[in-house]
Amino acid sequence: MDLGLKDRVYVVTGATRGLGHAAARELVADGAKVVITGRDEKRVAEKAAELGPGAAGVAVDNADPEAPARLIAAARERFGGFDGILVSVGGPPPGFVADTTDEQWQAAFESVFLGAVRVARAAAEELEAGGVIGFVLSGSVHEPIPGLTISNGLRPGLAGFAKSLSDELGPRGIRVVGLLPARIDTDRVRELDGLSADPEATRAANESRIPLRRYGRPEEFGRTAAFLLSPAASYLTGVMVPVDGGMRHGF
Repeated sequence: MDLGLKDRVYVVTGATRGLGHAAARELVADGAKVVITGRDEKRVAEKAAELGPGAAGVAVDNADPEAPARLIAAARERFGGFDGILVSVGGPPPGFVADTTDEQWQAAFESVFLGAVRVARAAAEELEAGGVIGFVLSGSVHEPIPGLTISNGLRPGLAGFAKSLSDELGPRGIRVVGLLPARIDTDRVRELDGLSADPEATRAANESRIPLRRYGRPEEFGRTAAFLLSPAASYLTGVMVPVDGGMRHGF
């Protein structure tokens, strides 16, 4: 199936590792041009080089109010266009309600929530019909995840923002989509499993609750993201797509 990605230009934030990087890799593999971001300048340059000539890197922090304009300008200057963006940020620190501080909540709000809102607003102003804005969210949009209190508080609100945005941008032919990963085998998920007394037992217990009985592979998430961002998904907007091996049991 031709996804229609050849020479389309996307920005993928938080793409030096994990789910953002998996999405960027699959976009480039299908012929798209991608600007990837991260906070570490050296790592951004290295990861962009690994992706090849179809990628460029810009070191920014999603919490920086100037970041959106820089990223869109970089896409136009390097690749001559701007067709969409995937907003992905690293997860906020784990912790239960009593463990989390005001400072942690504020920092996560600036990066995970407000930073994503700023990027999406800027993209909405620049995109034309056929453009797309995607959000990497979490299964916590539907069901809180124990020990991830801050994420549980912020991700559902961002999903609500994305849904509102899809209603507003739909008449202009701009789509808005969300991805809801669960246990994808990334460094972040392995780190979370490692917080338990027995990481292997924790993983086995998690896998037992997934109908496919395994964690997802990053490339499986990346391919789903590439499809949703592509012209092949032209009639999908306002949707929150679980990428979880069936872990969410509700409809």
